[in-house]
Amino acid sequence: MKQKILFIISDGMGDLPSKKLNGKTPLEAAETPNLDKMAELGQTGLMHVLKPGVIPHSDEAHLTLFGYDLKKHYIGRGPFEAFGLGMHLKHGDIAFRCNFGTVSKGMVVDRRAGRIENVAELCKKLDNLKINGVQFLVKPGTSHRAAVVMRGKGLSDKICDSDPNKEGAKAEKVKARDKSKQAKFTADTLNEFLKKTHEILEAHPVNLARKKKGLKPANYLLLRGAGKMKQVPDIKKRFGLKAVCIAGAGLYKGVAAFVGMKILKVKGATGTPKTSVKAKIDRAIKELKSNDLVFVHVKGCDVFGHDGNCAGKKKFIEKIDKALKPLIGIENVLVAITADHSTPCSRKDHSKDPVPVLFYGSMIKADSTDKFSEKKAKKGKLGVLHGKKFMKLMLKMTGKA
Repeated sequence: MKQKILFIISDGMGDLPSKKLNGKTPLEAAETPNLDKMAELGQTGLMHVLKPGVIPHSDEAHLTLFGYDLKKHYIGRGPFEAFGLGMHLKHGDIAFRCNFGTVSKGMVVDRRAGRIENVAELCKKLDNLKINGVQFLVKPGTSHRAAVVMRGKGLSDKICDSDPNKEGAKAEKVKARDKSKQAKFTADTLNEFLKKTHEILEAHPVNLARKKKGLKPANYLLLRGAGKMKQVPDIKKRFGLKAVCIAGAGLYKGVAAFVGMKILKVKGATGTPKTSVKAKIDRAIKELKSNDLVFVHVKGCDVFGHDGNCAGKKKFIEKIDKALKPLIGIENVLVAITADHSTPCSRKDHSKDPVPVLFYGSMIKADSTDKFSEKKAKKGKLGVLHGKKFMKLMLKMTGKA
């Protein structure tokens, strides 16, 4: 019988030994009886998600692990963010990641507008503006974030960002990155849009109220990650998999939606350390009855890694482990657990270090591993893997190749 696949990515789980944890990584130091049991009964290994020596970005890493070729199928971060917010993109649309920021006299004062909690009311005034025959769609994300989509003829994604990515710098004027008419037209139209939206936001009641309270106004759109939408073969056509996604953060929903996964809403599932990992796993087990692949994304480890919080990361790994208890003894399911990249607390950023991999299921022959950790995974039967072959390996192990 062909097995189902439960594919769990613990974002940024990999790490390096820390003096704060007596020379152990958070994964090594954590009490993980369920992960260790699966490692004992399954197989482990290490994986370079992109290539050895390359630091993965999350969108590139996920697309690769889903079995897609970055050279053929990668379209840029912007469209993934838009997909993650539930926007329906058409072929040729140009999409951007967006921050509502605070700009004064052309200079970026705050890239997050004082961590404004909600920009939905601001987006309403900007959505569906038309300039030079181009329609602009604006949808709010979490906190200060949003997605912006340009829809029209003759557009190009070969343009620069308006976000300088640092405070105290000048808000960038969008420029073409090649000499095409399409790139120049797109840049000129986008600059007009940014000017008009700045005027609207300056006079918006939300920002007038913020100024009265001494808060920073969300008066400027900082755009980055331009990408042009194109269709790719969905995961059903490509691998014959009926697949669903359970995630809290928009980016991961976006990549999953791009490849044709159905995005499920799960109460308590967020993109923060407060997420209910238990709710995600419990829903995943139910969804395995009617789907070939259930993808679960858990963000917390990455957050603690970026904060340099080893103790918090260790504790969150223990939270994950506790939620995985119902998987022990599960039948007709391949459980695949890994990370999209390592986020060492000592670096507070992604690193090129390989990530641990665990395969567990009734059809998996156990190797000699007795614990799930970076150090132990080096000796696992899976050896050293490469992300571009990960999906095919899962399919092979479940008889779906």
